[in-house]
Amino acid sequence: MSTEPLSAFQGEGVNNNTAKALVNDLWPRYKSLETTVAFTNGTNENGDYNGTGNPSTLLTVTGTVELIVIAVCTVNFAGASATLELGTAATTAGLIPLTTATLLVANEIWHDASPDASIEASTVITRKIVNDDVIFTVKTADISAGTLKLFILWNPISSDGNVTLA
Repeated sequence: MSTEPLSAFQGEGVNNNTAKALVNDLWPRYKSLETTVAFTNGTNENGDYNGTGNPSTLLTVTGTVELIVIAVCTVNFAGASATLELGTAATTAGLIPLTTATLLVANEIWHDASPDASIEASTVITRKIVNDDVIFTVKTADISAGTLKLFILWNPISSDGNVTLA
């Protein structure tokens, strides 16, 4: 384990507990962001399938970066036949594949099309190289309720590589 102080691992939106989780010499040092996204089907909200808020931008990416997104459901999702994916405009399911929204249940980790556990092996985390903004895309029907807590870990690859919350 690293002997560096926790403050060395804390960044924008990272609390002391998250910093402790990152104090592992086997893991690369990442910059980090943390946010909560609530989905509703109000007109043009991010759960409105036919609205102008779909797709909704989660992250603004400049240059080329290495990116990890960890998504934890905090409020059950609702919306008959609604589906959700996370990616970029060119690859809309490139980070997390198309998932039936009602499978997203509080305390479960969303990393694939079948979220089913509140504990996952760290091997389910995928590191992707990204050079476009990251978006949520609602498909099929409206998402009427649901909330995700997102932890974003990233490193610049290009000299102008940067990630900010949209």
